[in-house]
Amino acid sequence: MPLAFAEPTDHAIPVHVVESDGLDAILAGLPDHQAVWAKAQGFHASLGQIVLLPDANGAIEGVLVGFGDISKRARGRFHIGAVAAKLPVGDYVIASGLTGDALEEAALAWLLAGYSYDRYSGPAAPIAGLVAPVGVDANRLQIIANGEALTRELIDTPASDMGPDELEEAARTLASEHAAKINVITGDDLIMANFPMIHTVGRASTRAPRLIDLRWGHKGPQLTLVGKGVCFDTGGLNIKPGGSMGLMKKDMGGAATVMGLAHMIMALDLPLRLRVLIPAVENSISGNAFRPQDILTSRKGLTVEINNTDAEGRLVLADALTLSDEDDPDLVISMATLTGAARVAVGPDIAPFYTDCDAHAQAVSAAAAKVADPVWRMPFHTPYETMIEPGIADLDNAPKGGFAGSITAALFLRRFVESPYMHFDIYGWQPSTRPARPKGGVGMGARAVLAALPKMLDL
Repeated sequence: MPLAFAEPTDHAIPVHVVESDGLDAILAGLPDHQAVWAKAQGFHASLGQIVLLPDANGAIEGVLVGFGDISKRARGRFHIGAVAAKLPVGDYVIASGLTGDALEEAALAWLLAGYSYDRYSGPAAPIAGLVAPVGVDANRLQIIANGEALTRELIDTPASDMGPDELEEAARTLASEHAAKINVITGDDLIMANFPMIHTVGRASTRAPRLIDLRWGHKGPQLTLVGKGVCFDTGGLNIKPGGSMGLMKKDMGGAATVMGLAHMIMALDLPLRLRVLIPAVENSISGNAFRPQDILTSRKGLTVEINNTDAEGRLVLADALTLSDEDDPDLVISMATLTGAARVAVGPDIAPFYTDCDAHAQAVSAAAAKVADPVWRMPFHTPYETMIEPGIADLDNAPKGGFAGSITAALFLRRFVESPYMHFDIYGWQPSTRPARPKGGVGMGARAVLAALPKMLDL
C-alpha cells in the first residue's frame, strides 16, 4: 500500500507536541481532569513520552507527546515517527507544538513509520494515521515517502528475488508509471555495444549482466543519475568471508536509491530532463570469472589493472559514467555502496559525497540539514591520484596500503566523467531500528539531492 496521509476528518484526535520548557503552559491550558491525569502518569515532556488524554467518558480526546529539549533531539531525527507506532490505531492531527521544517520532518516521519517489509511475512499491523498538517505540502511529502519506500523495498528484497532481471523489471515498472522511455542492453550485447567492464564483472553469473537506461522529460537542464546495481557480491575470485557476505543483497543500494530519487523527480514533474543509468550485475564465481591481475579496457579506452575482484562496483560504474558523459549532461550524480572505508570514516548514518563544485556542495549540505538527511562532503584530493596509477595500466581498481579507500575510489570514478559530477558513497542499510527507519534497507542522500536540485540546476 502506498504511504499516504489520512483523509481530513472532524474526528481526528489532536496531538500536542510539548517541549520540556513548555510543559507548564500546556498543563495550565488543559481541563483540570486532563492536567491531573497527565501529572499522575508522570508526564514530564521527555523526548518520546506519550500520554493519552481522556474525555469525560474515558475515550481519547487528545495526546501529549514529549519533545524534550534541543540537546536530546539533536541526538537523532524523525522522533515523531516513533510516536506513530505507539499510538492506538485511529486518525490524528498535529495540533500544536511544531512549525516550519520541524513540522514537515514530523509529518514525513509519520509517513515513513508506516513502511514495513512484509513480502515474506504477511502484512504488518496498521499504525495510527495522520491527517496532513496545515502548512505542509502533503502531496510532495507523500511522493518523497513513497520514493523512499521504493528504495527500501528494493534493498530489502533478497538476491534470490532481486537479481539483475528483477531490478530491470522494477525499472520498467517505474518507467511505465511515469511514461518514461527505457532501453536495456543485456548479456553479450554489452560487448557489441562497448560496455566491456559491465560485461566482464557480470559474465560469471547465470543471471546475465545488463545496462538499464531510463529517460524522462523533454525540456530543461539534463540530470543523469548513475546507480551501482550489484545485486549480489560474492567478491568474485577474491571471495568475501561469510561475515562480509551476509549483507551483500544491499550492494545494489545505489541503484535502489537513484530509482527512489527518480520517482520523486518524475512524480513532482520537475522541469528537467532525467536520465537514469544502472549497470545491473551479479559478481559471481565460475570458470569465466575475471581474475586478479587481469587488465581490462573500459568503454572510455582507459585500461584498468584488477588487483581485487571485490572492487567491482567502480568497474561497472566506470562504463556507465562514460556513457553518461556522451550527451553532455548538466550534472551527473552517482550513488553506490562502494567502500567500507566510507563507513569507517562517517559510520552508517551519514552519506559522504564528493564534488569539485563548491556551490553544489553548499547547496546539498544546506538542503541536507533542512530535510534531516545527513551528508558530509569529502575531498577529491588530487595528490592521491598517484595511488590509483599502477604503472602497468592506466588505473588500479584496488590500490594497496588501505589508506583513503573512499577517496581513491571516488578519484577512480572521476577519471570517467568530464561533466559536472557528484558522487555519493552510501551504506544503504539501517543497522538497528530507529524512529521511522526499521532495521533494513534505507535511502541516503536522495532527499538532500532533491531539495538541492533547484539551486544546482537553476530550476
